Amino acid sequence: MTLRSAKIGKIYTVNSMNLDMVTMRRLEALGLTRGTNVKILNSNQSGSVIFMVRGSRLAVGKKIADAIQMKEVS
Repeated sequence: MTLRSAKIGKIYTVNSMNLDMVTMRRLEALGLTRGTNVKILNSNQSGSVIFMVRGSRLAVGKKIADAIQMKEVS
């Protein structure tokens, strides 16, 4: 499942990120690393996703959201 297809209000764990190195390093600097839990706050029809990670809210566009693989926390 990708970040873009995640359900609002659910908590997920980051499995992998298939991004270019610059974007991946920037997201890692913001706290989004493999194994990190994220809570989906909002998802727009345009594909952008707002989520909570390590106490901060982040927003990414659909291209980045499609490249982040997630697994739902049970």
